[in-house]
Amino acid sequence: MLHGEYKVPGGKLVAADVEVADGRLSSVRISGDFFLEPDEALDEINRSVRGAAVDADVDTLTALVRDGTDPQARMVGFGPESVAVAVRRAVTGSTGWRDHEWRVIREQPRSPLMHMALDQVLAEEVAAGRRSPTLRFWEWADPSVIIGSFQSVRNEVDMATAEHHGIEVVRRITGGGAMFVEPGNTVTYSLYAPKSLVAGMSFADSYAFLDDWVLEVLRELGLNVWYQPLNDITSDGGKIGGAAQKRVASGSVLHHVTMSYDVDVEKLGQVLRVGGVKLSDKGVGSVVKRVDPLRRQTGLERQTIIDRLESGFRGRYGLVEDRIGADEQRRAEELIETKFATSEWFQRVP
Repeated sequence: MLHGEYKVPGGKLVAADVEVADGRLSSVRISGDFFLEPDEALDEINRSVRGAAVDADVDTLTALVRDGTDPQARMVGFGPESVAVAVRRAVTGSTGWRDHEWRVIREQPRSPLMHMALDQVLAEEVAAGRRSPTLRFWEWADPSVIIGSFQSVRNEVDMATAEHHGIEVVRRITGGGAMFVEPGNTVTYSLYAPKSLVAGMSFADSYAFLDDWVLEVLRELGLNVWYQPLNDITSDGGKIGGAAQKRVASGSVLHHVTMSYDVDVEKLGQVLRVGGVKLSDKGVGSVVKRVDPLRRQTGLERQTIIDRLESGFRGRYGLVEDRIGADEQRRAEELIETKFATSEWFQRVP
């Protein structure tokens, strides 16, 4: 019997117990803390995916559940897609948050280049099994603009203005958009997790899944927040932060988030070039209006918010105090020299 679970972001837990024979799903039993009417619909859901190929993807399984269930059935806290994800997680050998011993790192401010390098090193260490899954909170030593792996430098940043303000521009290994940070003005964290934690999920689904705990903590602080696909954490007042992610080929997932605590909106608008197409897509009129800092919304000190995030994660999944190891530090320094500080990397998309 194969077992998989999927906690629907903002919803309920869906579990799948699956048996496989001759490359097909021979038995499927769905359970969870969701709500479903009528009771008979659960049998329909179970029957709908029996006989499906063991390698059927989420879209295929979702269609089977939707077509095999009475359209009048009411699914509350879950849906056909979440059933499909739970089944996929069962057959792909997924793990849950509490299946791992999580480490937490909170330390001194570091340079933007060192943060870029540490992200790669720690993700690779988790993939290699030399480091337990880790939550790392960042502290910035210098102001910076961090551009996505595939962004054009000239299209995203006014380099002359950045130099004038002493802002270092660096490129990270994840995709997504440019972020403007200053010491003490953002809340940034990274998750370094085994790929089994997101097994069976689409790239898009894994974003909301990995940040669901953050949204729960922010709601406990009194904020009305939600996830806006693909990768924005937003609220009634506007965007709070953005996530980016990379699957490391050797077996881990790097997921990091920057949320604005406070922001120099004038400087941000001068340094970042935000095109009209992107602004139109977001339905707003300026880059300034797109960011709504945590300081104004919560009235809390930045370190208090980070403390609450750490304690929220600890209460849900457990945490053990940790630090950057000597070998990890050395490898990060080497990566700065050979990759992140080179023009070849920074200008990979001029």
